[in-house]
Amino acid sequence: MLKIDRFIQHGRTGSFALFSDVFRYHLLQQNDRMIWADLDAYCVKPFETSTGHFFGWESDSHINGGVLGLPPDSEALGLMLEMTEDEYGIPEWFEQEEQDRLRQLQDEGKPVHVSEMKWGTWGPHAVTHYLHKTGEAKYALPIEGLYPVNFRDRRKLMLKRATQEAKDMVTENTYSVHFYGRRVREFLSNKGGLPEPDSWMDLALKKHKVDCEAAPVLSREEKEEIKRRKLADEVETAPRLPTGKGGENLTDLADRFGSDQGTAKHRYTELYHMLFHPYRQRKITFVEMGLLAQGPEQGHDAECETKDCPSVRMWLEYFPKAEIHRLDVADLSGFGHERFTYHRCDMDERDSIAAAIEEIETPPSIVIDDASHASHHQQNAFLEVFPRLESGGLYIIEDLRWQPDAHERPGITKTAELFRNWVETRHFVHEDPKVAAELNKLAEDISGVHLAPARMVPGKRLQMAVIHKK
Repeated sequence: MLKIDRFIQHGRTGSFALFSDVFRYHLLQQNDRMIWADLDAYCVKPFETSTGHFFGWESDSHINGGVLGLPPDSEALGLMLEMTEDEYGIPEWFEQEEQDRLRQLQDEGKPVHVSEMKWGTWGPHAVTHYLHKTGEAKYALPIEGLYPVNFRDRRKLMLKRATQEAKDMVTENTYSVHFYGRRVREFLSNKGGLPEPDSWMDLALKKHKVDCEAAPVLSREEKEEIKRRKLADEVETAPRLPTGKGGENLTDLADRFGSDQGTAKHRYTELYHMLFHPYRQRKITFVEMGLLAQGPEQGHDAECETKDCPSVRMWLEYFPKAEIHRLDVADLSGFGHERFTYHRCDMDERDSIAAAIEEIETPPSIVIDDASHASHHQQNAFLEVFPRLESGGLYIIEDLRWQPDAHERPGITKTAELFRNWVETRHFVHEDPKVAAELNKLAEDISGVHLAPARMVPGKRLQMAVIHKK
């Protein structure tokens, strides 16, 4: 029996793939001749097995477990079940140097959880290793059997110009085609939600009379917008529910205005309410940097004027006496309110940040960095803005575990690593000695740092830093 408390998520992506791996192993162990198939496996012809073994090569060195059949008495299956019982176990197929590093951390009382290890540790990597170890790899189907179109060629399934090439890859020996779910959905969402007409995938959909136009693949931003509108409609039409003795708290407001800082995604507001409640009725200066999920780091045009901003409306209502300021590269001039001021700046330029923060006459009590999330942008902002924070103020950096590929500089020290090191040693370490020196000079004014994990769940990767100024 698989306990329901083992819903393990991957630390970097939040994916439930780890739990899915464990679930399928238990399912196969309890059911003879069962074959597991991921939902992104398109079946071309019936799956059949005389031995109970049904899996295939995805490359010359890699067996995938997206489609997986193993008999209950499979030695490899038994080893995988045994392996997944220890969430801090060190995989025996890791390079010796990595095994030594993980073992040293264990000895220091800081074992690494599987959710923080590289992707596929309990999945394809384990499947490949144990099938080789037990000799059961001999049952693996050739590449054309289950993975005729590899990850690199996945777009060919959706492009008209590659239709014939995709047809040639899928042979009479093919049982299924792997669609590489998330990556294919991302590609489709950027092409209007549909594959190109007469592409291999379009022809397959027409064959099964699937009307994609009735339910196109939506981008993350489109989904968030639908969710926001739905929530707004429900709030407008439904009676307000009781919110406790203290009235509507910050999380209630975040959910009402459709901010991703509430329960819909990050849950930052649960911590914020505890920190900010003493400020709620004070005449403070509040500064936020960034435009939620609609900035250039998400592929949006910085010149596109934004006339609505859920988080600004949330802060205006939560702090009825505060002056709210927003620093952003995007155009927020269309959002008007007597207590709101917009300052346009580029987080890539420290001079631009300094000029923007100098426009704010009163030292801020609270600063939240929700801008691009690129490491050097976060560090630029901290170096320029933290010195201007009032004594006793709070400086918060969100989204430490995700940096946009378009803006992140290769090799730069991650902000999460910076503050984790400060917590452990009271000292900043940075690849750039000049930046390290600047940070350590500011460290003299830091009273303390709280590092919060993703969605406030212990064991997950660090997602937020709260810095208190002396």
